[in-house]
Formats: sequence, C-alpha cells, structure tokens
Amino acid sequence: MQPLPLLHEATLEYLRHTKNLLAFSGGGDSTALFFLLFENKIPFDIVHVNYQTRAQSNEEEAYARTLATTHTKELFTLTCKLDASNFEHHAREERYSFFVKVIQEHNYETLLTAHHLGDQLEWFLMQLCKGAGLVEMLGMQEIEERENYTIVRPLLHISKKRLQTYLNEYNILYFNDESNDSLHYKRNQFRHHYAHPMIDDYETAIAKSFAYLQEDKKRLLPSIMERINDLFIIPKQSDELLNIRQIDKALKLLGILPSKAQRDEILRTHSCVIGGKIAVCYADEKIFIAPYCKIEMDKKFKEVCRKERIPSKIRPYLFQEGIDPSALSR
Repeated sequence: MQPLPLLHEATLEYLRHTKNLLAFSGGGDSTALFFLLFENKIPFDIVHVNYQTRAQSNEEEAYARTLATTHTKELFTLTCKLDASNFEHHAREERYSFFVKVIQEHNYETLLTAHHLGDQLEWFLMQLCKGAGLVEMLGMQEIEERENYTIVRPLLHISKKRLQTYLNEYNILYFNDESNDSLHYKRNQFRHHYAHPMIDDYETAIAKSFAYLQEDKKRLLPSIMERINDLFIIPKQSDELLNIRQIDKALKLLGILPSKAQRDEILRTHSCVIGGKIAVCYADEKIFIAPYCKIEMDKKFKEVCRKERIPSKIRPYLFQEGIDPSALSR
C-alpha cells in the first residue's frame, strides 16, 4: 500500500494545540486533507460553501454533512448564488467573508486550506509572467498570519499526484469540479500546460527550491513594523520596494489582498484609502496603516496629532481606540 503523504511534523504539532477550521469543498485536495488530519488525530471542524453552479453542488454539500456526522465534526455551510461576471473573484470574496465570520463567532484560531505544491508553482509562474518580484511570487506560505486568525496550508509541499494516489489507494470518495479542467481560465492554462508537467518531472527539486526560497523571503522581508491594535507603523525606507512589501504584509494581516492598481495608488499618492476600509499614509519618517473611519475629535486631540505629524486619515482611528498620538513618536 502506498505510504501516506507526509505532513510536516512541526505543522502537525502546531495544529494539535489550536482550534482548527478546515475549508472543505468536497474535491480531491480538501477531501485528502480531511482524512490526513483525521488520521493524524488533529482536532478540526469543517466549513463548506455551495455556489449552486453545478448539478453536483448539492451532492458535495451532502457529502460534507455525511463526513461531519460520521466523524463527529461541526459543520458550517453557506449557500449562495453569484453573478457569472468575474465569478472567481467574487466567489473568493464571498468564501473568505463567510470563513472569517465563522472564525470570529466560534473562536477558531486557524483556517486550514488544501493548497498543494501545484498551486504554489502555478501562482509562482503566473506572477513571474506578470513581472513580479520574489516576495510577490512566493505568495503562499505554509503558516501565514492574518487578522485574528492564521491560515495553515499543510499540503503545500505535496503534489496533487501524490494526493490522488492516496485517495485511490484508500478508495476515498471525492468530487471532481470540471471547471478546473477548462482552459477558459488563465489559471487553468498555467496549471495544465506548465505547472503539472514540471512537477511530474521535477517534484522533489521544486519542493526543495520553494523551501529555500521561503527562507530567502524571510531575509528580504524582515519584521520591522510595530502594531498597536489594528494600527501599523512602518519605518519609511528610501527604497519604495521595501516600503510596499511591508505595507502589503500589514494589509494582508488586516484582511486586504491589495491589487497591483492599489499598490500603484499607494506609491503614487502616499496617502489613500484601500478598498474604502484601510488608510495608508506616509509621514516624515514613518508609514501609518489603520482602519479608515470618520468621527468627531476634540480640538486638544487634533492639536496633539498636528504637532506629532500624524496623518489626518489616521487620526480618527487613534481617537476611537484611545491611542496616545504623542507616544507614537517615541
């Protein structure tokens, strides 16, 4: 019998001590992760989104319910219908909005997703062809902190082929989403024409390269920001590439995945509101990032902010949270 795909022991140990929520679609990847977690005695519950896009969508939801009942897991489901225009983007927004809602209401600490080595290489190649830098190309990490929770991707070093072998060897039921085979989507073109063939020939070397590159990324992007509640303060560098990488990291922790257009706006204006939610403002020696709000402030507070050169878009959040602006210059 084919041996189980090995999950990293450090990741398993981490998950043994956290309250975990598995994003479960019913497809092969998330189904394999469900049983690997179960066999490794990792505590977790499951969350499922039914987009009603295919005839088998309801069958996938029913399968999620069956697994939850059989293995004594809590199940959270959302049924929605989205417009076909830019479906993937809207589906991701709807999905993660629901995930975060469940996480916050039930105090989960981690969100587990079934991204695998092929997904990592696919993203890398797509970013490479857009003219991105190393930090952007390595968008996926096995453990990634977000606002109020942590995303964990335990399969990130494992190929889809190995997962498929595991499912077949143990005769595990799963569903195949035919949209993943459609070359209408650019993502699928990269997957089928480039990522999968490369992994078929060079799986071990590619996994090892990503491990080395993740270590290089840590050296390129040191943790030099300060955080107070949801306020981030970043030392301003002369190199805008370093600035935007730190800004990008802070925005991700606040639940925002900035687009290229939004990054360009930040660098062009040095004072803007991203997605109508998060203010990003340059000051003399620092960059301030905080939730954007509009509230009345007393004159004394505004005067202190003016003296401390706190950007105007940041001041309402400080006032709302009771953060002393004079302490930010120390």
